[in-house]
Amino acid sequence: MPKIKVLDTGYDSFSYEQKLFESNGYEFEIFPGEKGDVDGKIAFASDADGLLIRWTVIDEQFLSAMKKLKAIVRYGVGYENIDLDAVNNTDVKVANVQGYGNHAVSDHALALMYACNRMLPQGQKEVKTKFGEPPEKRILEFHECTLGIIGLGRIGGTLCQKVVHLFHKVVACDPYISASRFRELEAESVSLEELMRNSDVISMHCNLTEETKGLLNDRMFAMADSCPIIINTARGPIIDQDSLLKALDNHQIFRAGIDVFNTELAHELPDELLKHPSIISTGHYAWYSARSHRELQKRAADNLLALLQGDIPEDCLNP
Repeated sequence: MPKIKVLDTGYDSFSYEQKLFESNGYEFEIFPGEKGDVDGKIAFASDADGLLIRWTVIDEQFLSAMKKLKAIVRYGVGYENIDLDAVNNTDVKVANVQGYGNHAVSDHALALMYACNRMLPQGQKEVKTKFGEPPEKRILEFHECTLGIIGLGRIGGTLCQKVVHLFHKVVACDPYISASRFRELEAESVSLEELMRNSDVISMHCNLTEETKGLLNDRMFAMADSCPIIINTARGPIIDQDSLLKALDNHQIFRAGIDVFNTELAHELPDELLKHPSIISTGHYAWYSARSHRELQKRAADNLLALLQGDIPEDCLNP
């Protein structure tokens, strides 16, 4: 009997996946080991026909141990843990799940903007000591501000639709989006340098690639004339961590709201970020809503079944 295996857990239930695959003649199993047990995952997956993953690294070493693997689907939009070059040297098909969390992530980014601007965590701590006073004097009104969006794809575009009349102006940087789409969203297309110079709030919504890794660094932060708020609900390595801390301490950046880090392992999260007084951190749950997580699991399973049946779903990364 062909086998489907889930390598990364964390969801309350896998009942949809189990029912879907078992009703189509597949054996369904979930990895029982620890998140970081690479060797255990490879051994467990070695006889699988299809895999559902989240953060497991799929590289040449992993693929070389697979005996009959035909398809992999990642729960989520990003796929930087999958070496597509290595996959393309095999017959394995790969897909992700695009667009499932557009509203959840954009809502979370907006929440972080407000929390950073109104300094809500600090205000809560100072209810008794500063009653009737703001934590700091600098609190902006967004209707007077420029929002800069880096990455105007599905999530960035959804955010833009929500805030275009909330902010005085929305500018965006994305060389892969057409001029007609910018006009449709009522956003002004600008260079990254211009966005950094003129934005009061900056929200990151680009994929993590070799091109975008460390995209915001010392040089970029030095251009931030307005001492903006930085929001990152995309991927941690898009912002150079050391540069961000330096920019906050040098008052080049006012505050930062971050949901993503350089690691997916909680015990590896850096205290210098989590405890910094000018950073509001959340634990990579911007993707989540009661609706989005159901859609994510359903579409991941549907994509995997389609690949195994010889179909090419829209989310396929190597058609």
